[in-house]
Amino acid sequence: MTMIQLKNVTKSFGTKIVIDDLNLEIPRNKVTVIMGGSGHGKSTIIKLILGFIKPDAGEIIIDGINPLTLSKKERRDMLKMIGMSFQYSALFDSMSVYENVAFALREHHKHLSETEISERVVNILNRLGLYDIEDKMPSELSGGMKKRVGVARAVMLNPKIMIFDEPESGLDPITTTAIGNLMIEMRDEFNMTCLSISHHIPNSNRIGDKLAMLYRGKIIAEGSPEELQKLPNPILQQFINGRVEGPF
Repeated sequence: MTMIQLKNVTKSFGTKIVIDDLNLEIPRNKVTVIMGGSGHGKSTIIKLILGFIKPDAGEIIIDGINPLTLSKKERRDMLKMIGMSFQYSALFDSMSVYENVAFALREHHKHLSETEISERVVNILNRLGLYDIEDKMPSELSGGMKKRVGVARAVMLNPKIMIFDEPESGLDPITTTAIGNLMIEMRDEFNMTCLSISHHIPNSNRIGDKLAMLYRGKIIAEGSPEELQKLPNPILQQFINGRVEGPF
């Protein structure tokens, strides 16, 4: 089944067409990776899904609903089903790990007691392999730990969808593998639909149930890593084999 569907979506900024009549289905409870060079529209797709910007044409359907047909309050409620792991974690520097992770609960579940919040925060940190770090500040954490804390904060509201923005950016190979494993865990243990935008070929091939190759605002190929390896498209093969750096 499909969790997110983009139907004939187009988005321009000025005279530049960034997303060009794009069609893409993101399957439910799977890991989908959108891959492509810089400047080809990956981040724009995320902003469209999150509703930060509106398409010039086409539809975006999330869990069977077009958000643009909803009221502002209904759209805000829908956004609670989407968790976001930002490229640079986006933690609040002045807050401890505990305060960062508890933030969403305090904002959206004001009926919870501090004991209930504490239990949920410690539980999710432990599930993500983050033990005894509640009192640490973001400046005391490694890059990989910051990413995990960012994920912990994002999943506190039990989202159905988890979006990862360049999750491997700035990480060493061991931590990159751990972040990939985390996405698999989100899928298998939290039963989430995971969407990642990335240019990291090995990790995407390892974790992706579905890969979608974005080139100049269009999906030029999609399928499992094994299926994409067999396609003859020369641009696609150059990227898969790691011979393309930056923009295509």
